[in-house]
This record gives sequence, C-alpha cells and structure tokens, in this order.
Amino acid sequence: MQKEVLLEVKNLVTEFKSDGEFVKAVDDVSFTLHKGETIGIVGESGSGKSVTSLSIMQLIPNPPGRVFGGEMLYHSKHKGIVNLRNLPAEEMRAFRGNEIAMIFQEPMTSLNPVYTCGNQVMEAIILHQKVSRKEAKKKTLKLFEQVQLPDPERVFNVYPHQISGGQKQRVMIAMAMSCNPRVLIADEPTTALDVTVQKTILDLMLQLQREHDMGIMFITHDLGVIAELADKVMVMYKGKVVEQGPVLEIFSNPKHPYTKSLLACRPPLDKRLMRLPVSADFMSTDEEGNMLEIPTTVSEAINSVIISKEQRAREHKELYERSKILEIQNLKTYFPNNKTFFGRTLDYIKAVDDVTLDVYEGETLGLVGESGCGKTTLGRTILRLTEPTEGKIFFQRNDLMRLKPNDMRQLRKDMQIIFQDPYSSLNPRITIGEALMEPMQVHNILANNNQRKEKVYELLNKVGLTEKQFSRYPHEFSGGQRQRVCIARALSLNPKFIICDESVSALDVSVQAQVLNLLNDLKREFKFTYIFISHDLSVVKFMSDRMVVMNKGKIEEMGDADEIYQNPKSQYTKNLISSIPKGQLTDIKASIEKKRMSFDIA
Repeated sequence: MQKEVLLEVKNLVTEFKSDGEFVKAVDDVSFTLHKGETIGIVGESGSGKSVTSLSIMQLIPNPPGRVFGGEMLYHSKHKGIVNLRNLPAEEMRAFRGNEIAMIFQEPMTSLNPVYTCGNQVMEAIILHQKVSRKEAKKKTLKLFEQVQLPDPERVFNVYPHQISGGQKQRVMIAMAMSCNPRVLIADEPTTALDVTVQKTILDLMLQLQREHDMGIMFITHDLGVIAELADKVMVMYKGKVVEQGPVLEIFSNPKHPYTKSLLACRPPLDKRLMRLPVSADFMSTDEEGNMLEIPTTVSEAINSVIISKEQRAREHKELYERSKILEIQNLKTYFPNNKTFFGRTLDYIKAVDDVTLDVYEGETLGLVGESGCGKTTLGRTILRLTEPTEGKIFFQRNDLMRLKPNDMRQLRKDMQIIFQDPYSSLNPRITIGEALMEPMQVHNILANNNQRKEKVYELLNKVGLTEKQFSRYPHEFSGGQRQRVCIARALSLNPKFIICDESVSALDVSVQAQVLNLLNDLKREFKFTYIFISHDLSVVKFMSDRMVVMNKGKIEEMGDADEIYQNPKSQYTKNLISSIPKGQLTDIKASIEKKRMSFDIA
C-alpha cells in the first residue's frame, strides 16, 4: 500500500543571473516523497541537486537566484497542502527546521564557531517548541545520546572546532532532528567522513526514520551510499532529471549513459583495473553541445580494463627488485596533550607511534585508516613539515633528520605533497599561472619567466586544463579543476616522490575517476613514487601496490593491497572493509528486505 504523500515537487525551475542573463540551475524537475521513504538524488557538482534542496527550503539567495517556475507542495499535518514557493518568509520560517529540516554538507561552516554545540541545538528547540531553557537542555542531551555522541555533557559545552568531523556531523543531525521533522533533507552529509563513521551515520538516519516515519531526501554523488539507503533514485545532470526509478531497477538496468558512467567509475573492490571508466566512455557531445551516447554497458567498460593476476605479479616482481627510495625506522611524532601550570607536559598524543616501513622506486604505497589514525601526520613528518619526536627517515639514502634547513629546502623539490583541500592550498590573490611559476622561481628552475611560462602551459595541458586558464583565479575553477592545478604545481619541480594527502576525498566520483587516472598516467610517464593517503579503502586499493592500515598511530597491517582486502588479518581492517558501501545487487536486495522488516516491526 502506498504511504501518505509528504512532498510533491512539480516542474521546478531555479535560475541564477550571470553576465546579464538567467541560467537554469534546475530545469523542470519533478518528484514525489512519501512517508517513511528515502529518495536518493545523485549527480556531480553543478547537476542541480543541492540547488533543488535549497529551493524547497527557500534558501536561494535573491539576487542572483530565483525560483522561476513550478510548484513545491508540502502536505502539512496542520495546514493542509501548502505551496512552499508562494509562502512569505515569515510563514516559511515556521516550517523550516520545524517540519522540514536540512543537514548541510559542511558542518564546520553550518555551525556557529562562537556558540557551544549545545547552545546551537537548544536555540532551535526554544524557537520552535517554546519550552524553557532547562527543558531545551534536557532535550538536547537526549538528542546527543540518540546520535551516539560520546560524552554528551562534554559535547554540549564545547565549541565546533573542539570536536571531530564525524562528531560535528552528528551535532548537525541532532539539530535537524530536534523538532521531529516530517521531511529531512540531507545534503552530502557523509562526504569526506571515514567509512566507519559514515556507516554509523547512515544507520542512525535509518533508525531515526523508522522511529519518526519521516521522508528523507538524501543528496550525494556516491551511488554506493544510495544503494544501501534509498528506496528510489533520481539521477540529475546539468539541471535535469535524466533517470529516476526504484533503487534496484536503476542499479540492475541503468538506461541513461550518465547513470552508467556513475556506476562504472567507482573503484571496484573485487577487480584490479588498469584505469577507471569515466563519463567519456559512455557519452560525448557534438559541436552544438548535444549529448551523444556511446553504446557501452557498465560491465563492458569495466571488463575492458581488468589487469590479470599474472600481469600484476610480473609488474610487482620487477618493482620490488628496484632500490628503496624511502626508508623509515621507528618513527614517532608526539604532541603535548596536558600541561601543568608551569608548562611541564603530563602526557602526549601519540600521532605516529613507532612506525617502520620502506617505499620502493616507482611504487604507490597506500596509507588508510580512520580520522585521527596518524596517516596525515606521518605524511607531513616524512617531509619534515611536522618535526618528528624520534626515529629516522632516509630519502635516497639522505638522512633527513640530520639535514640543515637550507639543505632540506633544496631536497624538498624532489619531495612534493598534494594537500586535501585544493582551495586552501592555493593563494586566492594570485592567478593559477603565478601559483605554478612560484615554486620554479624559488628553486631557480629554468633561466627566466618566459621559459617558466612555457613550462606552465605544458603542465596545464598535461593535467587537462588549457593555456587560456593561466590568468584565472582559484575561485573561478571547480573543485576537480583546482585539484588538477595543485597536481600541476607539484609537477612543476620535476619531483621523484609525491605524497597525495586525501587529494580526491571531496571530489565527485566522476571527477575522482579522472584525477586518479591522471595520477596513474603521470606516474607511468615520469616514473613517480607515491604515498597515497585516504580514508577510502576502495580508492587506496585501486591506486596502491602495497597498503598500510594505520590505527592510533601504529601500523595495524601492511602488505599487498589486493591480499589485504581479500584476507584481512586484524579485526580493525575487517571492520573498515565491512563498512564500505559496495553497491552490489545482493546488498541492495538485502537492504530493501531489512528496511521492509524493520518498518513492519515498527
């Protein structure tokens, strides 16, 4: 039996003014959300999925944006059917947060840094439920327990910067759930979270849905997450809905080439690929910009690039006969935790705790683990961007611990790092051309700026950008393009060794596939050695020859990437692997059955 309708969106059009004319960000979008149902909205950045949710919440900034057409009919328990598009701001405020709540993508920018976490949730409760501060505090602490925050009393009194990303996201969920909304809009709530934290948050959302019978709009670029959570899927591309239907149907028989590309470009866990399929394998455009379909199935695209076990064994035999480029012995990086009034350290946070490993020339060594496991600190310590407490680091037989600052600076041109957030890695006040020339000027590479400019043009072409973009500023690029700029900057010094620190964690899966393929192509061309750091085990497995699993500063497990995935030794690694949303048809069927049973019981 079909459940009660909560929200009907009909022919929604949202536009933004750019260069004197209006551009459609959402173009004729229609869907229906029922009680107890989850609709997954997928697509890459710029597809219109977040703008759709902001339109429903009346949060489109005007100017430059406007909801230009369509209806958004909310079936209110108290006021009947209400068209949210026509509501005055004051009336909308009564619905927003109270009956329709939203979890935003980035909790750090959504939470106010000058108020404690508890006060921010209390504010929503007091505003909508008209209760005393004492009652609001009691409800807030209960919500913090519900979202499984450790030590709710402590989290109530701390500021957002004092808790982890996963904990901030739970505070946002608690705030969204504070008024028992009938509709919950979750905009990329698990992007850049560890797979274990992600699994906990997804389970939590399903539990809260079951308890309150609410409808969920779950927005993401990750079809693996959608597979385990959604009842229906809506695929968006350039503002339009290109395909929608039941989750099992979309995954088992995708019709649109864009849907096929999203399914194919996720790194598979059960196969070893030479390269990841990308959108261009399924679709192209003609001179007028019309989409042309390339008749390829998901399985054909994947099977055409599989590396056999024999080929991988041959490559590894050759690889591990080479010299070691990096040797790390008993490395420790400790940070003071508690100090006395007189400054004496009482105890330490052991971010890197007695790590020993080698990296071979031309190898990609993957570092994987949850946030706080020490993988980023290890990467920064290797480059001495963070000074180690103890241990030895040898790069091409140079003892980095004994090098003077000047000598270390000279050696750094051979050792580069690509940081997690490309936007904060680039100076917003200088063009990307200047950003790429700067390291060459510092290290006196090439004779003059004209030669360096030619080198920058070459690098831009190498990473899939154009010479025309030399004079543009970072804010004029998408996230994927900015990451390509950061890769080009790392290449500008002709390094031998590059650390990629979560360099694709916040990218769309389609853009992520392109960047991962680019990194592998560059490795083959320039004979690079990588340390590839990520919390995403599927990405690390695709990129890596060997894999290191870290936990609480120590190496939990180390060995061949495929072998660790197929036969994990430690319970920690097993938990990491079991938390990965795999998007297999058997998992989807099991998820549908589990959800059906849980709602029947409820």
